[in-house]
Amino acid sequence: MTSGYLLLALLWAAYCAVHSALISISVTSFFKTVLAGRYRFYRLSFNLFSIITLIPLVVYSHSERFNSEPLFAWTGYWEIVRYSLVGLGVILVVGGARHYSMFQFLGISQIRKEAARSAMTESGDLDDKGVLGLVRHPWYVAVFILIWTNDLNAAAITVNLVLSAYLIVGTLLEERKLVIEFGEEYRRYQERVSMFIPLKWLTARRPR
Repeated sequence: MTSGYLLLALLWAAYCAVHSALISISVTSFFKTVLAGRYRFYRLSFNLFSIITLIPLVVYSHSERFNSEPLFAWTGYWEIVRYSLVGLGVILVVGGARHYSMFQFLGISQIRKEAARSAMTESGDLDDKGVLGLVRHPWYVAVFILIWTNDLNAAAITVNLVLSAYLIVGTLLEERKLVIEFGEEYRRYQERVSMFIPLKWLTARRPR
């Protein structure tokens, strides 16, 4: 059975690696050159590909062979912690949605404007208001919280460890792109606002 979990981890790692590669600077630069004006369809095509390839992976992860008893269950007093964390995750998702553009995220805005920028705001510019003034990547934090607030059997832990590593690596790669695109403006944003945990926000408001 150990080989089954190793295969599961490798499949998810491969998915994450392909996902990251397709939005890497080198690959997107290549497609910008090759596709020219049609590059505006890239983000939408990338999202569709990601969803289509994700479905069989999720189905496989929840197949009978991985249907084991939870190693950790959010029961008793842990349920309070669980629902508090889920609530925090929902707040981060909603808070981010107030500043992010779903059309930009899905790739529809890029098609309309015939352009693509890394920032997911409506204008494509940086935004440091609201939850984006607390952490730079609220949706990634929300995903991290939400994947760990389910009952955890061996398969779930395996998948979550891979996804957690991917969230960190993917965020660092995205930050590189944002620094290249926005330069000093984004570096100043990094200095003011923490990546995942709002330590800089808390420090700035600590009584002196």
